[in-house]
Amino acid sequence: MLFAVQPLVQSEFHINKTQVGYLTSAFLICYMIAAPFVGPLADRYSRKLIISLGAIFWSGLTLLTAVTHTYTELLVRHTLVGVGEATFVTIAPTFVADLFAENKRGRILGVFYLAIPVGSAAGYLLGGHLAPLHGWRFPFYIAAAPGFLIAVAVLFLKEPRRGQFDTLKQTPERASIFGLARNPAFLTATLGMAMMTFSLGGIQVWMPQFLFSERHYSLEAANFAFGIIVVVDGILASLLGGWLGDYLLPRFKSSYYLVSAVGMALGVPFMIVALFVPGRLMIPAIALAAFFLLFNTSPLNAAVINSVGANIRATAIAMNIFIIHSLGDVPSPTMMGWVADHRSLQAAFILPVIAMVLSAIVLFYGMRFAPEVAQNQPAQAHAG
Repeated sequence: MLFAVQPLVQSEFHINKTQVGYLTSAFLICYMIAAPFVGPLADRYSRKLIISLGAIFWSGLTLLTAVTHTYTELLVRHTLVGVGEATFVTIAPTFVADLFAENKRGRILGVFYLAIPVGSAAGYLLGGHLAPLHGWRFPFYIAAAPGFLIAVAVLFLKEPRRGQFDTLKQTPERASIFGLARNPAFLTATLGMAMMTFSLGGIQVWMPQFLFSERHYSLEAANFAFGIIVVVDGILASLLGGWLGDYLLPRFKSSYYLVSAVGMALGVPFMIVALFVPGRLMIPAIALAAFFLLFNTSPLNAAVINSVGANIRATAIAMNIFIIHSLGDVPSPTMMGWVADHRSLQAAFILPVIAMVLSAIVLFYGMRFAPEVAQNQPAQAHAG
């Protein structure tokens, strides 16, 4: 939602692009610092209770956006949202993973991670439509409401037994927090995801602004175009990436890494066309570049989840979150804003392209470390 209205925020508060980018960076710094504290709690206590409390905190702060009147107030409010988001993003994937066998998690996480493109697109579309009519604060009333409902609904879920379908043998690298530093399957998946996050984070923050200021779209048209791309690509790419990773797993134990690496590599030429070839090819190129970026969401998360044992899974995801954001979308919006202020926004988009190349290289290298997942597993477990 904030990405959709940021030109209006920038105009009202008289701030530069670096300061706009720092709103997202500050939020992500708080988010990544909170995650390592939430992860160990989730490995010991009720996951659904932590998720519910976090959703209430998250949504309450979102609602407060309607009464922010200075850049500092907005910065503080947006930063603290990271605490609420950390509770869900750290814990929910472990909850879902414990309901399904290891060789089905790619496609299941593909469904789960539809939340990202659908939610992002809703923010772009609602923000882009409502803000010009009612002011940039109004859309945040809409954005806050679902979180309060989710907080109540989660309390009625039953928690699955941790690791009830895991078959991979426990090793020191898979079973302990300190072992993560010696776990190449975890490290390469995480570093590849960090570079993907750098690219995706920068594109999400600055692409509507790029269409608005560099390609002369109206604010509503820029958000509509990019919102449609995100939701359509996100649904198709998340489902297809997860399914393809699972489909190839019996043939290649490294399929989650392979699918992700190839996706990142294929996205690079389309991103270059999107930036430097205005006209009819631009929007299709943006759509294809975003598709290949989002193609990695499900298989990469499945790779991280399968790289560690159930007893430290929430902690491992918390560490994954800390690393991917500290190297990824914490610095990227601010770095791109700085380049845009000193050169141009078009020049700033070179940074995500470089990150996509690095991600592909790391993930191709990580294929050799993928664990061997048993194939004759039941498809689904029951919560208990």
